[in-house]
Amino acid sequence: MIEIRPARPDDLVQVSKLAAALVRLHHKWDARRFMLIEPLEEGYHRFFGSQLSDGDVVLLVALRAHTIVGYVYGGMEPRNWNALLDRCGAVHDIHVDESVRKQGVASQLMEAACQKLKALGAARVVLMSAEANHEGQRLFEKLGFRRTMVEMTREL
Repeated sequence: MIEIRPARPDDLVQVSKLAAALVRLHHKWDARRFMLIEPLEEGYHRFFGSQLSDGDVVLLVALRAHTIVGYVYGGMEPRNWNALLDRCGAVHDIHVDESVRKQGVASQLMEAACQKLKALGAARVVLMSAEANHEGQRLFEKLGFRRTMVEMTREL
């Protein structure tokens, strides 16, 4: 049984560990594109702590047997003329511990985040996915996301 609920201050140590694991995974996929600034856990703890009181932020945790096994972080984004994107919801992070993958935890987190963003006024939710994250992209498509942009990087 998985419980999805808003993150609380006492959750941030574990959430920060999961966020750091997500950053390290991205850095492993493409070290030139994805920065890795240690100490990740402490940085995320401070950052997420600053986000908890923001009414436009969604930070949810997934618990199994009172243990945090995943999180999703997103929020409302203002109109962005550079991206040609009207005000919308955005999911910035979603990560689930390997021990509970393929059990629907990420789907539950994403659906809960989308519902929260809809309640905040989002007409749509956008996200970006690392090129190498094929498993995540399959999940996002299964959940109704469609491809709209391709980021390309050139080293100088």
